[in-house]
Amino acid sequence: MKIIAVNGSPRRNGNTAELIENALAGARNNGAETKRVDLYAMDYKGCVSCFYCKRKDRPHGVCALSDALSPLLSELKEADAVIFGSPIYYDNITSGMAAFLERFLFSNYIYSEEIPTVFPKAIPTGFIYDMNITMEQAQRVHLESNLEKYRRSITEVLGLAPEVLCVYDTWQFPDYSKYESSIFSAEEKRRRREEHFPLDCRAAYNLGVQLAERAPKTR
Repeated sequence: MKIIAVNGSPRRNGNTAELIENALAGARNNGAETKRVDLYAMDYKGCVSCFYCKRKDRPHGVCALSDALSPLLSELKEADAVIFGSPIYYDNITSGMAAFLERFLFSNYIYSEEIPTVFPKAIPTGFIYDMNITMEQAQRVHLESNLEKYRRSITEVLGLAPEVLCVYDTWQFPDYSKYESSIFSAEEKRRRREEHFPLDCRAAYNLGVQLAERAPKTR
């Protein structure tokens, strides 16, 4: 059983990465082989709408672009579960995660009512979001409507609806005094980090456990 986590944050050691690592620990402790991929360490671009993946005279499910993302797109077909992690920038997932999902999902989605997806099997997934706004602020900007469309596509292509973990009001800077950030209280942010983020990490761990339990036992 192999579980792959895709980190859509430009920070390899930030909040998103820490949450992902906790999720992978939960998966490993339940028998999974795990791998983490940092998208921002790779040189790639999003879909160019060439429709190669839809050609009748070509293998479906294959993206024509050849770059650093290509091996990952192939490897994901062998995964038994996938974790997607992204911070929220301007009320949405990062551009790096969006570009990756364009390539991954569109190449496996076919314009056919009979065969809407050519992904080889239905697998469980999880989406971890972290953001510096509160739950109430997220609701006011209707954040969920932006995020749900990606999960709807994941459900269609990978066969199962993703598990979701939203982490709110995160700690952004090691020293708030160095940045223009008067809309935040550094003390409240620090308290939130100390008191609540460990609970978020535990929730991420449990998500990893859940995915390992739901993953097809093919290995």
